[in-house]
Formats: sequence, C-alpha cells, structure tokens
Amino acid sequence: MTSVYRACSRAAAGLLAAAALLATLAGCGSDSTDLAVREPAPVGGPALLRRLTESQYRATVADIFGPETPVVARFERALRADGLVAVGTSEAGMSAFAVEQYDSAAQGVADYIFAAERRASILSCSPPPDAPFDRDCAREFITQYGPRLFRRPLSEEQVGRYLTAAELGAQTLGSFYSGLKYALVGMMTAPQFLLRIERAEADPEHPGLHRLDDWSAATRLSYFLTNSTPDRELLRAAGNGELRDREGLERQVDRLIAAPRFESAVRAFFQDMLEFDLFADLAKDSEIYPAFNSEVAADAQEQTLRDIVTLLVEEQGDYRDLFTARETWMTRDLGVVYRQPVASRDGWERLPLSYDGRRRGIQSHISFLALHAHPGRSSPTLRGEAIRNVFLCQEVPDPPANIDFSVIQNPSPDNMPTARDRLSAHNNQPACSGCHKVMDPVGLALENYDGLGSYRSSEYGALIDASGFLDGMAYSDSAGLAQALHDHPETPRCAVEKIYRFAVGRDTEWDERAYMDYLVAAFAAGGYRLPQLMRAIALSENFFAITPRGAAVELAQSAAEGRKGHE
Repeated sequence: MTSVYRACSRAAAGLLAAAALLATLAGCGSDSTDLAVREPAPVGGPALLRRLTESQYRATVADIFGPETPVVARFERALRADGLVAVGTSEAGMSAFAVEQYDSAAQGVADYIFAAERRASILSCSPPPDAPFDRDCAREFITQYGPRLFRRPLSEEQVGRYLTAAELGAQTLGSFYSGLKYALVGMMTAPQFLLRIERAEADPEHPGLHRLDDWSAATRLSYFLTNSTPDRELLRAAGNGELRDREGLERQVDRLIAAPRFESAVRAFFQDMLEFDLFADLAKDSEIYPAFNSEVAADAQEQTLRDIVTLLVEEQGDYRDLFTARETWMTRDLGVVYRQPVASRDGWERLPLSYDGRRRGIQSHISFLALHAHPGRSSPTLRGEAIRNVFLCQEVPDPPANIDFSVIQNPSPDNMPTARDRLSAHNNQPACSGCHKVMDPVGLALENYDGLGSYRSSEYGALIDASGFLDGMAYSDSAGLAQALHDHPETPRCAVEKIYRFAVGRDTEWDERAYMDYLVAAFAAGGYRLPQLMRAIALSENFFAITPRGAAVELAQSAAEGRKGHE
C-alpha cells in the first residue's frame, strides 16, 4: 500500500501545487483555508485494538500513581510493522509470558502504592479500625482510579465487579488494603487497561462514516501528543463533549503541545522511527571497537533524541535541518568515539559534531552508524538501505537466496582494500546489482565512519572514496549526502507518512491520498515545523474518522464489552 500510494501521491502533489499557484494568482492565496492547506473530506480507517508499548505503559503508571512508582517487569519484544512499532501494536498478540509479566508489574504497583507509608496519599478515606471491609471507601478508590486506568467512565456493573473482587480479597487475605490490591491488579491486567480499545459511533456530520467516540478520541489524542494516558482535564473535556467542538478541541490540543509531556511524545516517535528498539541486540567486536559498551549505546540514543528535541521542540526548527545540523549534545564516553574533547566528567555538553565540519546531521550520529553496521566492520549496504527506509520511506527488497557474500565478508588488503572495491566485485552478480545500485551509492558516502561510527580516512591503507549520488543528486562526501537528504522532496513527505502512521497505528489507506497531500502541504506551509504538523493532524477530522467496513467497529466494541472473566 505504501509504495503504491507514494507513486500516486507524487503526481497528486504536483497538481496540488499547481492549483495552489492558480489560487494565489487569482487573489485567493491570503486566506488561511487556501486550497494548498485546506483539509479534504475525512476518509479514516478501521477502529483498532492497540496494545500499550512499554514506554506508554510506564508513562501511564507514572501519570496515574506518581513518577516514583516502580514498574518491575520484562516486557517482551515489540512487533515492528510497516516500519513502526506503533503500527505493530495493533497487530501483535499477547503471549503467556507477557500476561505473566503484566501481572507481576501490577502486583508491584499495588504493593508500592498501598504500603503503609504511602496509602494515605492514594486514598482520601480510611476504613474504621474494627471493620474488615469498608465498601464506601473501596468504591471511592475504584471510581477515582478506574476511569484513569480504563480511559473512560466505568459502568455500574464494572464498579460492582471490582467491589466484589476487593471484598473477596479482603476476606481471603485478612486486610482491607489487600482487598484493594486484589481489585487494582484486576483492573491493571484487564484488556481495557492493557489495550487501547477504540470504540466508534456514527458521524452525524458525515453520513456513512463513523468517528471515534469521545473517550476513544481523547485516548488517541493523548497518546499521540503525550505518549501517555489522558489526564483529568482531557477526560473532563471528553465527558462534556468539548472535543466535538472546534474551539474546545483546539484548546486541548494546544494545551497538550505546550505541556512538558509533549517532549515525551516527540521522543517516542523518533525512538520508533529510528528503530532504537534494535539496540537491544546490538553487539560489537570488543577487540576492534574497545570503546563500545552499554553506556555508549545508551548515550548514543540519548544524544540523538536530545538533538531532535532541541531543534524541533525548543527551537521550533525546520525538520530537514536534522540532516545538516553541525552541533550536538556530547558526553565524555561519546567523545571517545567521536574523538572530541569533552570537559565535563559527567553530564552533557553542547559541542560541534566535528570541528572540521565533516560530520553533519543525525545520519552521522553513532546511533545510526553503529546500529546499521556489522559487529566488526561498516556496511554501506545496511546504511544505504536504512537511509532509504527510515528517512525516505523507500522500500528495498530483501536479497535473493543463495547469494555469494564471500567477497564482502572476507576483505583482502591487497587487491580489494575498501568497501567500494569489494562491493564493485560483489555487484557483478546480476541478482545483486539492481538493489545495490539503489543502496550502495548512498551508504558509501558514510564509509569514512567505521562500524562504530569513528572517523577514518583510509581502510587497509587505501584512501576511502566517499562520493556517491542520491536520486540524481551527486556529492563527494558525507556532508554532500547530508545536504542531499535535506533537499530531497521525499524527506518531509516520509516524515509526514510516518508520524501519521504513528498517530493512528496503521498504514495509510488508499483513499487517504488527498489527506496525506494536505498534510505535506501544511507541513511545508508551516516551515516544516514538527509541532505544527502534529497539531494539524490532531485537529483534523480524518484523525478521528473511522470506516465502518466489515466488523472492525463491532470487533472493537465487543472486545471492550466482553472478556469479563479477565477483569
């Protein structure tokens, strides 16, 4: 779907730009609802069941019970689909191991918040000393925290069910607070907490189309703009129907973007887009790269995320400048790999990426170079493929079976000292040349960086040729690649595609072509500023629109209503 959509959208974008120009010449270009940035009629997609990611689970617990609340669990590996874990959350199942870990995490949270020294901060009531169970106090706890956990009001049936569980737990375990723990564990292992279950209703303004109901709309909005559960103010607005009013929706969107939690959402998106989950399996040969360790791996990810937040959130900068930025945040451990002096023994410093200007942009960060390389050597192919997949949304086919990789895997210092030499020999195989012509000219521009990301000018004594080309743009080194990425028309379009998929948890629908072109135009009109793009998505009707195809809506609703035995 994605590759077909992009081919058509490029043509549509040209028509859109021409139409916008004609509108401007006709004297209509000053209106904020100009054709170039006017939202088309909503199309939407299916309602989904989206499993909370690990970061969303931890943030949700912190926001409801306090940032010090521990989450002790080993979360299973997330599923990545269509390039994003956010899309995989609507496709992944739940293993027995995951259920066990969720139960363990819930019990740890319950033990922590109901400890004798903390329970008074959670409960505004306390049971009489001689009463084995205080039903009114238990009800107050369930009705106070249940809506935060389930992200919508509890029905009387649900309240009664957890009251019964609390009373049974108190009788069995001999303590009122043990009973509340039992009820809380039940809520935290229920589908309504672990899954973002989207419910839809008929859209009165667009006959034949559905839309998320108020609570599902608040949930989608909150996890998109804060990476966490709706706060009390957003739930209040949802309950009053304010999200259906344009002004009410704008108030909430602007409030969430202005809040500190917005940075967490930006971080979550780029952690997903940049595939940082793959760091869990990253290994380097310690004899070749002795500077690599777990601290360097963690700092490398944090460095990139700090640079992104600084440029896009704090400075409200142009998204494309991520690829040409010359300053970065640095720790002393990272300085060893970058070969940069860092004065501070602990903490972060703002420094040039390189004093000679050779290193530019996040694609020259260790977090990218080390992740897309082999344990003992660099890989122009892996790096070129990653640049096309991650930053340009261009899919590269998997290699055919039974390919001879011996030339690449066994470098010869005598006749094929550089990766360019070895790839040239390898690409003589007809089955290989097609894809390598797409990947290698891009990745070879980064060959001045070894498998960890340190700069080098030669390999096995031979000077490295870092020239190449990207879709018709030629360059002589990695700085030229940086500019080519900055100027590539697919760079901002890919960002739009990925952040929209991140927001709604699915690939784009065929009928959403016009909407995606609208977002690309709005992104450009706003100076390629990410917060403005996220605001445009959150305020659009399409963000909340649901297509009633098949049983998608009924599936989501039945999942929310059913499975009572797990609550």
